[in-house]
Amino acid sequence: MSRSPAENQLNIYRDGQKETPVITTSNGNPKGTQTASATVGERGPMVLQDVHYLNDMSHFDRERIPERAVHAKGGGAFGYFEVTHDITQYCAARVFEKVGKRTPVAARFSTVGGENGSADTVRDPRGFAIKFYSEDGIWNLVGNNTPIFFIRDPILFPSFIHTQKRNPQTHLKDPDMFWDFISLRPETTHQVMILFSDRGIPDGFRHMHGYGSHTFKMVNAAGNPIYCKFHWRTNQGIRNLDVDRAGRIVSTDPDYSIRDLYNAIAKGQFPSWNLYIQVMTFEEAEKVAFNPFDVTKVWPHADYPLIQVGRMTLDRNPANYFAEIEQLAMDPSMMVPGIEPSPDKMLQGRLFSYFDTQLHRLGPNYMQIPVNCPYRARVKNYQRDGQMTVTDNQNGAPNYYPNSFNGPQPCTYVHRLQNSYFKATGNVYRYETGDEDNFSQAAVLYRRVLNDAEKQRLADNIVNHVVNASPFIQDRVVANFTQVDADFGRRLTEGLKARHMRTL
Repeated sequence: MSRSPAENQLNIYRDGQKETPVITTSNGNPKGTQTASATVGERGPMVLQDVHYLNDMSHFDRERIPERAVHAKGGGAFGYFEVTHDITQYCAARVFEKVGKRTPVAARFSTVGGENGSADTVRDPRGFAIKFYSEDGIWNLVGNNTPIFFIRDPILFPSFIHTQKRNPQTHLKDPDMFWDFISLRPETTHQVMILFSDRGIPDGFRHMHGYGSHTFKMVNAAGNPIYCKFHWRTNQGIRNLDVDRAGRIVSTDPDYSIRDLYNAIAKGQFPSWNLYIQVMTFEEAEKVAFNPFDVTKVWPHADYPLIQVGRMTLDRNPANYFAEIEQLAMDPSMMVPGIEPSPDKMLQGRLFSYFDTQLHRLGPNYMQIPVNCPYRARVKNYQRDGQMTVTDNQNGAPNYYPNSFNGPQPCTYVHRLQNSYFKATGNVYRYETGDEDNFSQAAVLYRRVLNDAEKQRLADNIVNHVVNASPFIQDRVVANFTQVDADFGRRLTEGLKARHMRTL
């Protein structure tokens, strides 16, 4: 019987072994048995001196690390990024220094709201995170499969994620929580429309685009900065699951996307994505009609066309899921010289949040874990000690700066790349952003991008979800979407009316 590589993994492993290994404890002591604990007599109690049992059980009790608060369920793979087009006029990052250059990468794809055991084919955004192992250290481009996000101010992020999780009393997903927040923050409108469109359930990880989502800053070798956005476009073609098929897969193969990615790579069908950028000058950013640092907005392609950069190909599955995917730590604050943050508020918030999360999940030395290690760069700094230090701890080098004993010094080459200017003026204040333009780009999506059948499926998907929320929340949801387009509001009203009539 034909079996997929994922189904046949253990047989493949066995057939590749030349000899049978000996069981040992974690410190390498060989064990004579693995099926019996030491007891006082055949029916007596266990003895404390059974160090083999204690070794196994104490490790088992600690096998799980804290689950990611978001993006808990995911899969990943490894490969390379190859430069195909010259963008050195915009960026001096060594990743892009010449056409044909290859940089090793790790990729992790995920759902956002579900727990580690949740299904892959639910309606949810997908995480799209890439780790570049560059000569200048790690660069993480951490985004989603959508070019925008739900909110524009990071102070709302914990509340937003709570609405995607479980009711703290019932421990159930709660439509009131979800739609109450969504309808009270109309800035979510554009992203919610994408979420409930056909692209809300991608057909696996291979058939979706990816985006850096935020506005970043690039700096060229002369020290001149420019704003940019990153786009990954799948070479497998966009493919989505309809609601009925996605529902069937939830019950028959909840790990559908992880399995699909693993099997494609195992069969040599290596998925790839082309990387593009959009660029905007500082002068353009000051004059553009919308806020270019607002992550709920896109930059129109007609005004800021896509510029091709290179191609990412994934050609290796993880050798061990926990070691290489569960411990894979993505952090947007890790930027190589030539790439910097912009004033994007959500990006600014993530610069702290992700790093702090990895310290909590994996410990202060998580960069020493092989999958996170910047192995193509020499790490020299003044950080020492801490839990799980497994390197030489920088031997006898001084651990303070400045010093007179040949400790590491600042790099003059990258000084101008990491100190590009931007003007920051204004009063320090908590500026409310809820009343900014929340509907114009959503209206463009509805009127110019979606055809009639897609509009109807979008409305039906929203109706089928919001119908379970309280009536007053339903009314507020309809009122918000009506501001996108009156036809959109009409379809929702008629759909809810029909659903209510069915329940009478």
